[in-house]
Amino acid sequence: MILLAAGGMTACSAASPTSTATPSSQAASPAATWASASPSKTPQTARNTAASRSTASRPSSAARGTAAAMLETLPVKGRAPKTGYTREQFGQAWADVDHNGCDTRNDILHRDLTGITTRSGTRDCIVTSGTLQDPYTGTTIHFVRGEKTSSAVQIDHVVALSDAWQTGAQQIGAEQRRRLANDPLNLLAADGPANQQKSDGDAATWLPANKAFRCQYVARQVAVKHAYKLWVTQAEKSAISSILSGCKGQAVPTATSLTITWTPRSTTSTKGASATSRSRSTSSTHRTGSRTTGTTGSGDSGSSVSYKNCAAARAAGAAPIHRGDPGYSSGLDRDGDGVACE
Repeated sequence: MILLAAGGMTACSAASPTSTATPSSQAASPAATWASASPSKTPQTARNTAASRSTASRPSSAARGTAAAMLETLPVKGRAPKTGYTREQFGQAWADVDHNGCDTRNDILHRDLTGITTRSGTRDCIVTSGTLQDPYTGTTIHFVRGEKTSSAVQIDHVVALSDAWQTGAQQIGAEQRRRLANDPLNLLAADGPANQQKSDGDAATWLPANKAFRCQYVARQVAVKHAYKLWVTQAEKSAISSILSGCKGQAVPTATSLTITWTPRSTTSTKGASATSRSRSTSSTHRTGSRTTGTTGSGDSGSSVSYKNCAAARAAGAAPIHRGDPGYSSGLDRDGDGVACE
């Protein structure tokens, strides 16, 4: 871990990722604007309607205001025990919750990457390559799908599922948890190593290295926790408050209107960060537009990764597994459609 700009989303400096952090004295210029397109082949309103039904408290007066105002509405409690947490508590990994024929991971890749190509025979679903202007590091990542390369871009849960479990998700029910795990509001394509470093940390323990994105990052966390009736710890609230004190007008993102604004680094990194700012804007018909498709062979992936059965694949968070991906085997693909453990 969704179209065009929401007013008031501005880049800002922020604190270091500790509970006593203080905001930087310099604000980043909102030189680059990323206005994400809908990831769905069907009208995005279908996903939004379903999400709004499952998160009844989303359209509150605080939700229409600033992130700082909404933060004040969140309960403050200690973490609940992690006992009982498994990925399966949040449903099948990357389910097709909006029934557009494409799993959530690929929906988000379609939304957040530019210049994408897709695999033939997948109904324009599986992304094989593209470019990510990474909000967490401020660098450019050239994504190529493959056993050794796919991990360069991962889908981050902005509010980590383990954190959600320990701050109220145990009580919200299985269907709500499934929606939380697949809600575009809670998902971002991001630099793989940065996502791994974050793990299940909250704002008190981890923030993006790209300071220009921190205000928007914590605003998303606040929006997600509000939508799914989760709480914050005192350390987490203090860290978020410290960040938002540097951008008091930071708006709350919604599932239908998100703006990601940041200034890429001025030096080129090993991942190809541009020396200039970038602007990204795509239309709501993004998924139904023309694409360049790639081709791959059929059959087993040839990877050293293997799963005894689909239960093992799901336990590892790998399902569904597409033909050519690590762990795919024809024995797991019962209907032979190229997608195992659906």
